[in-house]
Amino acid sequence: MYQSKKMLLLGSGELGKEVIIEAQRLGIETIAVDRYADAPAMQVAHRSYVIDMLDPEQIRKIVEEEKPDLIVPEIEAIATSELLKLEDEGFRVIPTARAIQLTMDREGIRRLAAETLKLPTAKYEFADTYEQFIQAIKAIGFPCVVKPIMSSSGKGQSICRSEEDIERCWKEAMEGGRVKHGRVIVEEFITFESEITLLTVRSVNGTLYCAPIGHVQQSGDYIESWQPHNMTEQQIEEAKKIAYTITESLGGYGIFGVELFLAKDKVYFSEVSPRPHDTGLVTLVTQNLSEFAIHVRAILGLPIPEITLISPGASRPLKANEELETYSIQGLEQALSVSNTQVRIFGKPVTSIGRRIAVTLSTSDNVETARNYAAQALQQLSVNGVNNKEER
Repeated sequence: MYQSKKMLLLGSGELGKEVIIEAQRLGIETIAVDRYADAPAMQVAHRSYVIDMLDPEQIRKIVEEEKPDLIVPEIEAIATSELLKLEDEGFRVIPTARAIQLTMDREGIRRLAAETLKLPTAKYEFADTYEQFIQAIKAIGFPCVVKPIMSSSGKGQSICRSEEDIERCWKEAMEGGRVKHGRVIVEEFITFESEITLLTVRSVNGTLYCAPIGHVQQSGDYIESWQPHNMTEQQIEEAKKIAYTITESLGGYGIFGVELFLAKDKVYFSEVSPRPHDTGLVTLVTQNLSEFAIHVRAILGLPIPEITLISPGASRPLKANEELETYSIQGLEQALSVSNTQVRIFGKPVTSIGRRIAVTLSTSDNVETARNYAAQALQQLSVNGVNNKEER
């Protein structure tokens, strides 16, 4: 009798959905967990649970009941202290519980990168109070970037350009973090030419890299990505060196989304996610193996002989601009009329302002045409529905 391994996915959004699909293709039994019902990954998993993801007792209860071979965190807002305990008890956390804990909080990963590993980063200061925040801004200078220590998808992030912005930026950071009234980081504003994600894979084959993914962000959340991004050989080597250093320190197997700034004379480390990256959705149409297929192979200890770029491509996420309890996506026929284009609808049960609902994916023989196709397809799509009065 075939005995499959069991994967417990903590976080069930659109990235988790693709991970579940790839895991099932390799015969893995899958369980999806999130804070709300009918999340995208739950729609394709064998079983699912709805819990408070920050409650360690609820996470432990499911782990002890299911006894998974693999615990795979796919979001940042998780009770990481419990993952450390579970790992000590013999459960396997992907890539490691330490990596999950460090990368959940910007202070931990920034101090590791800049102070321990000596990687090039923007200058930074931390602040717990408004008075410390003012002092941090004085130390860094204008303009500077303000972020909550714990947040995701750019929530609470802003640029402070003058003294008139200080109060507003503090308020946004306080309201946008996962922990209300939490600690913030004030960063030097680096003048960069572009920013990239270098998907870095730790596997039985060693460390592998996908072609660099260029992206555009607004308020810390991605609005476009493309692959490959044009870089010099020197920039590529510097980027790989930084990515290797940070992922080697974090350890474990799996894919890491290493975010980097490319300046004229330097490559700077920005952040790292120990999981598939939203900008990497483009790999669904560009590579022989998507970032999700790569992640699953790596964490199962299966070989990845090579990662090949099949075609240049681009992605554009469709975001809702209001809260909707019941909604539909209009313009699908027109969007799919664009050459070399696919649309992936995530199936999220409700919308909120800025929430990703779908993505357009386009390919071409060059990046610029692919970007134009993805943009054209996105223009055809819209989210319509009834106002949601009950947050889910």
